[in-house]
Amino acid sequence: MKRVTSKDVARVLGVSQSTVSRAFSADARIPEETRRKILESARTLGYTPNELARGLLKRKSNIVGVVMADMLNPFYPNVLDIMSRHLHGSGKRMLLFSVPNDTDVDEVLPFLLQYKVEGVIITSATLSSKMADVFRNHDTKVVLFNRAVYDHSVSSVCCENVDSSANVARLLVRAGHKQFAIIGGKPDTSTHIERSGGFQRELRRSGLTLLAEEFGGNTFEGGFRAAKALLGAKERPDAIFCISDVMAMGALDAARCELGLNVPGDVSIVGFDDIPSAAWPSYDLTTVRQPVEAMVSQALSILAEDVGYGSSAPVAVRVPGEIVIRRSAKLEPIRRKAHFPA
Repeated sequence: MKRVTSKDVARVLGVSQSTVSRAFSADARIPEETRRKILESARTLGYTPNELARGLLKRKSNIVGVVMADMLNPFYPNVLDIMSRHLHGSGKRMLLFSVPNDTDVDEVLPFLLQYKVEGVIITSATLSSKMADVFRNHDTKVVLFNRAVYDHSVSSVCCENVDSSANVARLLVRAGHKQFAIIGGKPDTSTHIERSGGFQRELRRSGLTLLAEEFGGNTFEGGFRAAKALLGAKERPDAIFCISDVMAMGALDAARCELGLNVPGDVSIVGFDDIPSAAWPSYDLTTVRQPVEAMVSQALSILAEDVGYGSSAPVAVRVPGEIVIRRSAKLEPIRRKAHFPA
């Protein structure tokens, strides 16, 4: 059976092929009545536009590439859902590349260029300066999401990690905690560096120091193992800050189910992200809520405004977080179940 093309739709309606193509573009400047007739005729004939072919003709598609390297972390499927809704609302499509944790993201990125994507959002991973130059040479904009690079080679959008984590420490100190530990993710990532750094900075301001730090690799199992090590030590922390919720939930289960401790009676546990399961009654986790909707909007605005590879320099956007106080941390009762601006 012959495939229906835009020429067939144009011939039936007596319009040009370019008019048919414009009708499928979100910003096409054609009369709504003309667009309606074209779309109805296309449905009747069974015509759908070939976005990749159109991208080759225009040298850019209507597609935004999204590279995600930590899909097992519950934070990122939620991010993916919000990105998908925002892109759909703006008339664009998403091309998702899921990268295994042990894969160098630079190996995947060249494939995106084959699809003539309008821009790329990289989450839970960074890219090398060499790869940044490749995208720059192809005039393809890149935004890091929930990651940052400090050489200002590409734009980035993150939560205000340092100040948010410092506010967590401030609340715990104010509540009378004395022995502090951190369960970190991956030591070379910006999220770990900033959240651990902000927390310890506030401890120093209060004349306190960190008792211990373990790494959980941003997994439930890693948080479980790290909490067992920290809470099984001779000198035990009375407050643990986990730089992601998924590790905090592992820490909670280790403390209560494996070691028989009371949370927050024996130890307070705080996370970072506010993934949906953090509010489940079995966890009721005190955490920092990342403003994902605002972060996604900022990332897409950067791509749309030609920031990065146009006349403007790359930008580093930081969006304030919000502390959500639940029952996993022993804090001042007056603040419980309230939001504390970070």
